[in-house]
Amino acid sequence: MINIKAIHPTSYSNIKAFLQCPMQFYHVKHLNKYPFIETDATRYGNEAHKVAEDYIGEGKPVPNKFKYMIPVLDSLNTKQGDKLVELKMGITKDLEPCSFFAKTVWIRGIIDLLIVDGKLAWVIDYKTGKNTKYADKDQLELMSLLVFAHYPEVEETRSGLVFTRCNELIKAKYTRTMKPVLWAKWVNRYDQMVKAYKLNKWATRESGLCKAHCPVIECIHNGANR
Repeated sequence: MINIKAIHPTSYSNIKAFLQCPMQFYHVKHLNKYPFIETDATRYGNEAHKVAEDYIGEGKPVPNKFKYMIPVLDSLNTKQGDKLVELKMGITKDLEPCSFFAKTVWIRGIIDLLIVDGKLAWVIDYKTGKNTKYADKDQLELMSLLVFAHYPEVEETRSGLVFTRCNELIKAKYTRTMKPVLWAKWVNRYDQMVKAYKLNKWATRESGLCKAHCPVIECIHNGANR
C-alpha cells in the first residue's frame, strides 16, 4: 500500500492532473517516471509571468518582446487596493490558513496577482495561450477559497484568467457564502485521490491527448501502443 503522505501537500495542478487521468498522474506525478520537459511554450509562459510580476510588483520596464502586455497590465495596475504578486498561500485540512511551507499545509496555491480592496479582492491568473478554448475557471475557484481563508475581511472575489496574447478575459465571481459548497467539491476530489492511493488502483481515462501528448507508454491508450 502506498503511503498516503505522498499526496501531502496537494495543489490545483495535482488534483486536476489526477482528474484528467489517474494513470498518468500516478506515473508522472507520483513515480516521477517521466520528468517534465520544458518546451518553447512553457518557457515563454514563465518569461511572461516574470515580466508581469516585475512590472506590477516593482515597476520594472517591459521588454520589447512583451510590450503587447502593457495595456492589460496597466488596466490591472490602476485598480484600487493592495497589490500582491506571486502570492504563496496554504491551508490546512481543517481549512485554517497557514504558510506555504507549513508542516500542516494541505493545499498550496500561488496567485499571480491579488488585489485586496476592503471587502473586495481581485484574483488574477495570467495565461499565455493563443486562445481561450481550454480555459478552466476551477483554478480561480480554489484560489478564491484560499483568499477567503487568509483575508477574513474579503467577502467577494472578482477573478479572471487574463489571456495576454489574445487580449481576452475569462471572468468568475465568488462570495464567502459559497465556501461550504465549493469546499465540499474540492474535498470530494481530494478524497478520490486518497482512495486511489489506498487501493493502489489507477484508472485510465482516454482523451484526445492520449495518442500524441501522453508519455505514459504503460497505458493501453497511449499512441505508441496502437
